Amino acid sequence: MENITTTEQSSRTAEEFRVEIARCREIFEKKTRDYGTSWRVLRLPSLTDQIYIKANRIRSIQESGENRVGDGVEPEFVAMVNYAVMALIQQELGPDEEQDLTVERALELYDKHINRAAQLMMDKNHDYGEAWRMMRVSSMVDLILMKLRRIKQIEDHQGQTLISEGVEGGYTDIINYSLFCLIRLEK
Repeated sequence: MENITTTEQSSRTAEEFRVEIARCREIFEKKTRDYGTSWRVLRLPSLTDQIYIKANRIRSIQESGENRVGDGVEPEFVAMVNYAVMALIQQELGPDEEQDLTVERALELYDKHINRAAQLMMDKNHDYGEAWRMMRVSSMVDLILMKLRRIKQIEDHQGQTLISEGVEGGYTDIINYSLFCLIRLEK
């Protein structure tokens, strides 16, 4: 790795995160303009399963080296970011709030949750010293799959935990691991 200061590295990471977040947000916005907020009918377990499908496909492609559908893994990481943000929005609003959000309201909520995730990433990145840069993308996919199994377990227990964080922490970690993977794949 280049010889740069911690402050320079942190600044570079923040910029790389901004670029990948902008890519994910642009796709979220375009799909919201095309489809509205039809995803608001999905329950949290359905969103968790959508993320699982994406992560499992990435792992399958990584293990087999074969991709028959044609889309690469990058769109799957983008989708995981966006589905995890949708899950955080669903958790905040609940099923009884308005189903059809305006594009502006959906983006406002998107920004709120993605910015929280980015801030957590910067805090953790400071403490862990950019360790993710030394991780393999395949390891991060495994961690995402582990987080999904944990979320499913919490969902199966109606959100009750004895000592663990709730599903929000898992979704936030999935956002950040997916963004890390997008950054790593750009290199």
